[in-house]
Amino acid sequence: MASRTKRAGEERLIKKYPNRRLYDTQTSTYVTLVDIKNLVMANESFKVIDAKTEDDLTRNILMQIILEEEACGSPVFSSQMLSQIIRFYGNSMQGLMGNYLEKTMQSFVDIHGTLSDQSKGVAGADAWAQVMNMQNPMMQGLMGNYMEQSKELFMKMQEQMQATPGLFTGFPFTPPSPKKEKE
Repeated sequence: MASRTKRAGEERLIKKYPNRRLYDTQTSTYVTLVDIKNLVMANESFKVIDAKTEDDLTRNILMQIILEEEACGSPVFSSQMLSQIIRFYGNSMQGLMGNYLEKTMQSFVDIHGTLSDQSKGVAGADAWAQVMNMQNPMMQGLMGNYMEQSKELFMKMQEQMQATPGLFTGFPFTPPSPKKEKE
């Protein structure tokens, strides 16, 4: 079977069959989750579809990869963080939460890329290793500060909304009405 070449800008198509096997239509071979992870790591654009129904299964496959990665090695998500994410499902803020996490992750990737680019100018392999070892605590500090500033900004925004009566009635941050004392 001849392999089909991918045209520029075209997503790589992976078909998932009922026997749970994944088939890469570009290479005409069966692939594993590890192969899909390698596509992600290479920033390759792809889509996984159900071979029978043509439903998009890309998110499901990506979640499987995350689940496998979390099960071995050092997990990215703490139990507390996962619990907090679960609490947003069905919440009126669910859409906002997903968007916020996506933008925060992109900011993190951008900062990491900038730091990597800047540290490449450092001379010598030993200096490079030192810079890479410093990045983790430095990134944690930067992200902690960023998150704290985001929280403070949100709190200020909430205070301003509360100070504008009638503008956002019905939202959970509307000031409660004064309670009457029992006589």
